[in-house]
Amino acid sequence: MATIKKISRIPLRDAFKHEAYDFTKWLQDNLDVLNDCIDLTLSNADREAAAGDFSVDLVAEDETGNKVIIENQLEKSNHDHLGKLITYLVAMEARAAIWIVSEPRPEHVSAITWLNESSSASFYLLKLEAIRIGESDPAPLLTLIVGPSDETKAVGKAKHEFAERYDIRRDFWTRLLEYAKTKTKLHAGISPGRYSWIEPGAGKSGLGLNYVTWEHETCVELYIDRGKGRDVENKAIFDTLYSKKAEIEKIFGGALEWDRLDNKRASRIRKTINLGGWKDPEKWGEIHPEMVNAMSQLEKALRPHIQNFEIETT
Repeated sequence: MATIKKISRIPLRDAFKHEAYDFTKWLQDNLDVLNDCIDLTLSNADREAAAGDFSVDLVAEDETGNKVIIENQLEKSNHDHLGKLITYLVAMEARAAIWIVSEPRPEHVSAITWLNESSSASFYLLKLEAIRIGESDPAPLLTLIVGPSDETKAVGKAKHEFAERYDIRRDFWTRLLEYAKTKTKLHAGISPGRYSWIEPGAGKSGLGLNYVTWEHETCVELYIDRGKGRDVENKAIFDTLYSKKAEIEKIFGGALEWDRLDNKRASRIRKTINLGGWKDPEKWGEIHPEMVNAMSQLEKALRPHIQNFEIETT
């Protein structure tokens, strides 16, 4: 029988001696740990981003490209950091603010709760601890203390524009579409936006053929998301396509990434293009033809199978 070892809590500074150099850097590289604690999927975190005359610990993006600020405090929560949190959120025009502390004071728990009830933005307060299992290396433990409720998120969504768009992304998509429309009719009627993705469409509700760009990488994908409560339907569509994997990849002309995403509502079939992203304008002339060609091949490979799906429009 395996030995079950005891979890012990250790002083936080034993794991992270310096907030900025140790913990903030670790969090930047391990956003998935934070994502597991909250209802956001964060990426593209930048350290010490300028907010007027101040610097934010981390500025990340959520799944729709909105800014999310992260303020770290390896001590008890205090009024100074609460003020910074609100100031940074306003200065960065962010959608959400995350405050990570070693010990949240009750009055600050109440303050974050009130902000979620009174603001269109979303506020999260998390407790950070350091633990060790037996004699293992220290590991961080994040616990969500308070975040936005379903009611406050609904109010925030109604009051706040769903995404903050970046001019550089609009330029990226504008140039891609200018090139694409000389090669295929698939992109007719699509306008460039500032999100991290644009959708030519797959001809069926809830099935999106998406172009996606990150800072230094891009992809084309079929994103399968029929909506809330349709997890089983999403997986059934994915499984049907996966059963035709060899045929689809033969027509596409190479291997694809088949992501069932068992712990998520959606699924996707993706081809990643490792030539650069929206932060590499000197490479756009090379990136855009590759993206358009990959999208054309993906649509060609998937079209006959997607057309056979009997999907109700809701």
